[in-house]
This record gives sequence, structure tokens and C-alpha cells, in this order.
Amino acid sequence: MAWFKRSKVNISSDSQKKDIPDGMWTKCSGCSEIIHKKQLEQNLYTCPKCNFHFRIGSKEYFEILLDHGSFKELDKRMRSVDPLKFVDTKAYSGRIATTIKKTGLYDAVRTGEGKTNGKAVVVACMDFAFIGGSMGSVVGEKIARASETARKKKHPLIVISSSGGARMMEGALSLMQMAKMSARLAQLSDAGVPYISILTDPTTGGVTASFAMLGDIHIAEPSALIGFAGPRVIKQTIGKDLPKGFQRSEFLLEKGFVDLVVHRKELKETISKILRHLSN
Repeated sequence: MAWFKRSKVNISSDSQKKDIPDGMWTKCSGCSEIIHKKQLEQNLYTCPKCNFHFRIGSKEYFEILLDHGSFKELDKRMRSVDPLKFVDTKAYSGRIATTIKKTGLYDAVRTGEGKTNGKAVVVACMDFAFIGGSMGSVVGEKIARASETARKKKHPLIVISSSGGARMMEGALSLMQMAKMSARLAQLSDAGVPYISILTDPTTGGVTASFAMLGDIHIAEPSALIGFAGPRVIKQTIGKDLPKGFQRSEFLLEKGFVDLVVHRKELKETISKILRHLSN
């Protein structure tokens, strides 16, 4: 026997739902902490709990490293062609057009001039969002031109790397960029102009085998994957377990492959100190 009746509440009705905009919250890949987007931006896209460094693009790096309003982009609309008429799951020309539309970028690197704490610099930053930050002829040409601009103006060169390696869709043309950029950086060194290489997660393949490891100073972000072949490939090749933290920033610092591991919050000030020291 029912002593009273309770009206039913439909908790799934639209009137009971609270509107939560998409993308407002992010889950940290390091500690699974749920972080508000605004808090993440204020913390320079690093986890406030475990310091995990989220992958970011050139726009964010330029905002972090350069003085406000000082950035002037170079060779902005340079884009790849399809010399090999390459087709895998789709035509390379179509992939390029789709990626440009999706990311708003024209290729996997942006270059320009700016100032960091008042010091004039030439900068290049790779974008992993553009076909995995792969290095094709445009990446090679733009970094080579940035190096030449730095040499002529006697301004330090800063390159931020984030790449899966050479772009297979351009075949040998992408591999040729390694020699071209290395030659330009040798000229920069001969001119006595400083070159700071910043390694972020991931920096691998032909990028590591060329300009990323040719700096006067190598700075890595914490826990960034840095190497030529990936850990899985190496493990399969040698048939042995790899050391803990293999190919991560801290491991490479211990082995002498990088000079500094620097938190993103301290990156601008660290670069400024290095440039003052090198200028003296």
C-alpha cells in the first residue's frame, strides 16, 4: 500500500542540464588532472599539478618567447608543391590543401623576426599539427632563409623543433633539406652569430639529425621525446629493454646531448640570460 506519491523528476531532460562549452576542460596526460582551459593558458600550457608540458604550436611559443607586438613573420605564404605526384591514402596535394584549411598554417614551420626582452632575434618554430611537423622542402627553405637573415643582420637565431622527421611524401627532396640547412648554420657559426635550439616533444628523425642538434646551446623542455628512431623501433632492433626514461630530456641531459632542461615558464628568461652571456 502506498502511503504517499512522489512526482518523478526526469533528470535527463534538457531543462536539468547545465551547458558546458566544448573544450572548456582538459585532462592532463601526465597525472589525469582535469584542468580548466583558462588555468592551462595562464600556466603556459603546463599542468599545475605535475608540470606536464602540453604540445603547443608556433602561435603560443611566439607569445611566450617574444615581446608583445614585436613579431614580424617572414615568407608567410610559402607552401609545398607535389613534385612526385605522391599518393598514399589520399593525394599529397589534397592532404596539403586540407591541412592548410584545418590549421590555418601554410606548412610545418613559421619564421620571423622579433624581440625577446628587448633583444632582436630571428625565430623559427615548427607546428606538429601540420602533418606531424614533418620536414619537407618548405621547412628546409624557410629555416635556411631565417638563418641567412640572422647572419646578415647579426641577430641571434632561435629554432623551436617539434617534428616526427622528414616528410615521406617528398622523398629525397625532404632529405636534401638536412644538408642545405646544415650548410647555412655552418655559415652562421662562421659569422659568430649565436644559434639556440629548443627541443620540444617530440623532436625526432631527420630534424634531430640536422638543425635541431647543431645549436650553440641546446635547451629541452621537460620529458620531451628526443631522438632519431623511436624507442619501439630501437627496442625491436637490438632485442633488449631500454633504460628508464630513454630518449627523454632528462636522460639526454645526463648523457650530455642537451645543455639545459628548462620549464616553459622559465624559457624566456633563460634565453635572455644566454644571449646576454654570448653577446659579451
